[in-house]
Amino acid sequence: MTMINPAGIPHGYNTPIPSEILTADRVETRIGTLEFTDGFPSDDTAAKVFDHLDFLRAVEVFLQCVPAASMEGLRAGLLDIGCDAAHKMVIADRLLDSNPLFLTGNTDTVYALAMLDLHRDGPTVVQIPPGCGPGTVNDAWFRFVTDMGAPGPDRGAGGNYLIVPPEYEGEIPDGYFVSHSPSYTNLLALRGFVVEGKTDVAKAMFEDGVKIYPLSAADARPEMEFSSFSGKEFNTIHANDRTFYNEMADVIRREPIDVIDPETRGLLASIGIRKDRAFAPDEQMCGTLADAAAVGNATARSIVFQTRDKRAYFYEDRKWKTGFVGGDYRWLDGDGRDGRNMDARTMFFYQATLNTPAMALEMVGVGSQYALTERDASGAFLQGSHSYRLTLPSGVPAKDFWSVIVYDPQTRSELQTGQPLPSRSSENNRTELVYNDDGSIDLTFSPEPPSEHRGNWIQTVPSKSWYAILRLYGPLKPWFDKTWKPHDIERI
Repeated sequence: MTMINPAGIPHGYNTPIPSEILTADRVETRIGTLEFTDGFPSDDTAAKVFDHLDFLRAVEVFLQCVPAASMEGLRAGLLDIGCDAAHKMVIADRLLDSNPLFLTGNTDTVYALAMLDLHRDGPTVVQIPPGCGPGTVNDAWFRFVTDMGAPGPDRGAGGNYLIVPPEYEGEIPDGYFVSHSPSYTNLLALRGFVVEGKTDVAKAMFEDGVKIYPLSAADARPEMEFSSFSGKEFNTIHANDRTFYNEMADVIRREPIDVIDPETRGLLASIGIRKDRAFAPDEQMCGTLADAAAVGNATARSIVFQTRDKRAYFYEDRKWKTGFVGGDYRWLDGDGRDGRNMDARTMFFYQATLNTPAMALEMVGVGSQYALTERDASGAFLQGSHSYRLTLPSGVPAKDFWSVIVYDPQTRSELQTGQPLPSRSSENNRTELVYNDDGSIDLTFSPEPPSEHRGNWIQTVPSKSWYAILRLYGPLKPWFDKTWKPHDIERI
């Protein structure tokens, strides 16, 4: 302990020293007792704080890198079902059911997915046909590259896009909508709509109209290969245990050095993930990473399902939340003056994919809007053993259609029940739905079907929790000005 004489000068000094800059010989903290000798940390203290520093940085890697790990999960999952070349595309030609594990995928649109490898192929051409639904290209960190279709520069008329890799210095020909990606890996996701309850039109549109090929192979382009992924069992979701860090090591090894900023590179390097070195943590670091992944996972789940940000809620008197806290697809708060809201970014990417301004901005009649809830009107988590009712008032503000889909909080994928498509949609189920006399509709959720209005029922699982997402396709002004709002889910 530093002794202070009556003049206020500590022992060993000639002048008064502010107490706030001194370190006591013994300090009690949340990581235990820290010991010092005149400011020198003991060996035990140094070991303790360095281990804690590794833990802190590994937790931060988990939280900051969820977007990249999620894209890596998609890349690996799609590779498992044959997406090993740009011209190989998979289509949910019978819609996206609950067999594949996809972060909050929807049962309403016909997905067409391809993975672009710009390191392998160089600049890559994507031709899309007229009438294509919302399409998006995201890079390896799930950052927005371009939209296609209605919200894209072709405005639904179709067109030729060129996705250019980082550091490309070659000639770029005219006649393309050109986008430069910061990464080699890019996800292309196109969506088509169900017509009269069938997917045939969308499937034909993709198979007849989509062409993907390297620009260098324009004169000898490979024939497109399409396959169905409806009903297939495969995983696209990142790990929540220590192997999360192996996934990130693969991303860093594969992508160009400038795919992320030096601070993030340094954060990864601090726990052994470097561009040009093998990731080989020792036994102690493996234990630290296991703990950090557990805490990172718990933190992400708390941010999503126990958010403390009041801006996440659409309404003061409802439990419905947005996926885009702050209303910016880059999660920049206050037009960027408050920096990036990292919790808001984690809230989105831990449970969702596809990043586009069309989902965050107010675009009346274009794109889609989402609201989610994991709680009933009383604030309790939704449980599969109970029965619930959701009332959507008349005049649902969707130019195209609306849907409600239920999800498993463990996988953040569609809840696996006796219904392959755990949802109700004003388009896909229009002949089954029964509306009330005032135009409103009551949807029910329970493990067993109700005695009436079974077409309004979504099945749950007694042993599992669940949560719901309401989607509006072609959202209208009453959604944005909140003159229309859904009821909370009520237990019955």
